Amino acid sequence: MHSAGSPLVRLGAWVRTSLEDPVLRALVTATAVSRIGRGVFFAITVLFFTQIIGLSGTEAAIVLAVASACGVLASLLGGWLADRWSARRLTFAFELLGAIFLIGYAFVGDFVSALIIACVGNFFDTLGHSSRSAIIARGLSPDKRVNARAVLRTITNLSIALGAGIAAIALAIGTAVAYRSVIVAAGVLGVLGAMALLRLPAHVDAPARGAVEPVHTETGSIDTAASERSARESRRDWNRRSPWRDRRYLLLTLLSAMFGMQFGVAEVGMPLWITTATNAPEVTVAILLIVNTTLVVIFQVPMSRGTHDIRTAGRVTMIAGWLMAAACIVYALSAGLPAWFAIVVLIIAAVTHTFAEVLSQAGAWGLSFELADSKRAGAYQGVFGMGFSLSALASPILVNATAIELGIVGWIILAVIFLGAALGIAAIARRAAAPRVHNS
Repeated sequence: MHSAGSPLVRLGAWVRTSLEDPVLRALVTATAVSRIGRGVFFAITVLFFTQIIGLSGTEAAIVLAVASACGVLASLLGGWLADRWSARRLTFAFELLGAIFLIGYAFVGDFVSALIIACVGNFFDTLGHSSRSAIIARGLSPDKRVNARAVLRTITNLSIALGAGIAAIALAIGTAVAYRSVIVAAGVLGVLGAMALLRLPAHVDAPARGAVEPVHTETGSIDTAASERSARESRRDWNRRSPWRDRRYLLLTLLSAMFGMQFGVAEVGMPLWITTATNAPEVTVAILLIVNTTLVVIFQVPMSRGTHDIRTAGRVTMIAGWLMAAACIVYALSAGLPAWFAIVVLIIAAVTHTFAEVLSQAGAWGLSFELADSKRAGAYQGVFGMGFSLSALASPILVNATAIELGIVGWIILAVIFLGAALGIAAIARRAAAPRVHNS
């Protein structure tokens, strides 16, 4: 039995409190169901492409890379659309279409069809994720937005883990029918998850673009000319609020994308390093992934508290930078050690890395919301999400070119990159908070 103050008990209490909000309740329900399906798919994608469809490893990599590239555009477009039309209806439509195309994987039979389905499916899935960020930005108060992202990330991790367990059934059976059956099941779960989005309240939608009250004359009639001028000025003001004109926010996006390469370290660098440069057995990769998932589930929500405050977000990002730099050095030190010692060192590195991940995400969420223009919430969140999409696309190449190709020198280069990005983000937060401190 857990003590009253244990992290799991506190996590459960925070999640239950969060679900009292109708916006977050709808998003959590949709995420919990749909991400199980994504977990199924993530676990079998590469093997389905290579062993069932018959693609080569190179062809499978091309499919995944091009699909990720489509996600970069979708990240930007999803937020842009959510500022112009109903974010809740758009998110529902995007999620539904993404799930339908996920079912479509079960019917592909060659490279071209796999490429088309992957690109279109990932495009709609990323559109949905981007428009969700706009919903969180508009539908929740500032002190609840980061908590919402933390809760959703926790639920996502749990659901993907459950989906991976379901995928193990197909992996154990190993037949084409088994693979295709679980893919269809994954898509159906996505469709069911999208239905929960229909319960989102109307206030998550953006106000009508350029909407202004008509100007009246002294006699009470509408002054048409003045009303048109007011509407034009309102539209000009709306356009001036574009994130592409906000140099501070663009720099924050760039630096956050640089720090986002940490996911490339976990997904590409760590497995390749273990198998090519250490004496640790390959099963260590699975052990470290379990450690990461467990710690994220337990600590993401509690360690995100307070990061809606700009100064706090900057401080935790700086801590994350030091932790990530340390993790890179510890990963490097695992090379050449006896197997048992290498496993211990790698676990220390993974734990350090995970806490860097948790804190950096909390800081990034807080700053991405607080430094954005609330009237263009969708566009700002779309730009920020695009940065992470670009990071996900580039990080496998950069991590391989540094840590894997150069060894300890490459790990030191990565450590400097992460620490430099964190320093830059902390400086942005400090300068942004200064006027608020002065005026308080």
